[in-house]
Amino acid sequence: MEFIFNLVYIYVALYSLYFLALAIRNLNDRPFQVEKRYVQFEDKDNIAVIIYAHNNRDSLSNLINELKKQDYPINSFKVFALLDNCNDGSAQLFDREPFVNVVNINDVGTVGKDQAVSVLLEELRNDDWIDSYLFIDADRSIDPEFLTTVNAALANNYVLSGETLIDSETLGPVAKIKAAYQKYHMNFMRKARSLFGLASRADSGVFIIKKEIVDQIGSVDFKDINSELKYSLLLSNIKYKCTYNPNIQTFVESENYVFEKPRLSVRLNLFQNCFTKIWSKNFVFAEHTLSLLYPNIWFMLIAYAFIMKHSYEYYFFVDFKFVLFTFILYVAGFGISLINSKLSVKEMGLLALYPAYSFCHIINNLPPIRKIRNKIKNIEELPKDTEKMAVDVIVSTNRTDLPCKLEFISENGLSKVKFIYKNKKFTTTSHLRVIDALQELKFKLDEHGFILKICNCCSHYSACNDGSTNMIKGYCNSDYPSPSIKEPKPTFIWNTCPEFTPAKLNNIIQEMVEQGVTADS
Repeated sequence: MEFIFNLVYIYVALYSLYFLALAIRNLNDRPFQVEKRYVQFEDKDNIAVIIYAHNNRDSLSNLINELKKQDYPINSFKVFALLDNCNDGSAQLFDREPFVNVVNINDVGTVGKDQAVSVLLEELRNDDWIDSYLFIDADRSIDPEFLTTVNAALANNYVLSGETLIDSETLGPVAKIKAAYQKYHMNFMRKARSLFGLASRADSGVFIIKKEIVDQIGSVDFKDINSELKYSLLLSNIKYKCTYNPNIQTFVESENYVFEKPRLSVRLNLFQNCFTKIWSKNFVFAEHTLSLLYPNIWFMLIAYAFIMKHSYEYYFFVDFKFVLFTFILYVAGFGISLINSKLSVKEMGLLALYPAYSFCHIINNLPPIRKIRNKIKNIEELPKDTEKMAVDVIVSTNRTDLPCKLEFISENGLSKVKFIYKNKKFTTTSHLRVIDALQELKFKLDEHGFILKICNCCSHYSACNDGSTNMIKGYCNSDYPSPSIKEPKPTFIWNTCPEFTPAKLNNIIQEMVEQGVTADS
């Protein structure tokens, strides 16, 4: 027990010193002020502005108008609008609109930001005009000098994220507490780390990266907030850290913003996987890995309470007065961190309530309580080490097309597919590969006279042997959407398009029988 107390105290004492150092460094943000003053004098990058939209017609229209009013040279940026299964008329906004390059993804369900962006990046890979990519959500709003500010920040950085300003007036009480913490975290923790030259987590809501880095890595990872954290560590590992820049500001309405934090289990798993690499000479990556272990405020308070009591009553390897001194440093660091956090008095009061919200959040997510809550709400709880991705698909009969859903489930390294049509469900057995689970589903549907209209079942599809186990990537060899595109187009096994043509069912046993007959003859 004494050894555990020793380790815990070393941890909280080091974090207290780190916290105080960040608070003091954050008092002087002059580098960002100087950069903002001279934004007009930097050489201009050619920027591809990639907007992801899913039924955001009004905000998308507003964002496009704001891009037209930028003080950045019009010949130095191009705008790409990724319309992911939009049924709100977003595509009609750009009829005869040369300013916007529209990529309209439909007839395949909602593919999600990560996949939509990956498909477009594959198309732009050979475009040598582009210097940098700027990814932004369609629900954001920007100032006229936004692109100029981004360009100035790119002069000294390869990867950037920015500040998100939230209209908190219409938020509920709990959401206002979270918004106050979010603002504090951005204006203190993320800004101070940037001033120290440390890495930050990528934010796909507004994210800027040099094209050469994307070409080197092969893609971006915008699946969710946990994958963004993983992607940030990858960038730090190859010495292209993501830098937070408070000058790069976007605005979002409260109803469009989701307050999220990476899960503790994800952070611990990433730390375990990256720990063996921190002994290299890459200090930024090493620090980024160690920063995954940042403590909850309740852990700090409870740890200090127990250690001060223990060191006061019993022998401890450091004196009680020293323990008290490091606790005072931690409290002083918090006080100093408020000075340049840009919080109003009301927001500081809301921030003071954040520990209470955090405590309730922890209790609410304890396994027994979560299990009871999910049972009441009839929510299926996935086992540990399980990931699930849902896509909308079409199943064809002789007479009509039926809208259905596929769920790709990864469970303890094995893959299975769940087919859902209204209240009817069918789940395959577990397989080593996704394509094998799909094969089982194809046979099952074929027995009932149904055709699954996805790329993996299409005659125009050819698999891509990329070395991965699941082999979810491939190429489409049809002329859709344009006969002028001669090269095969990259796709995923669950995609489809209007040019879908059923492929011959790949019955392995039948092929073996036919080969045996041929050999015998």
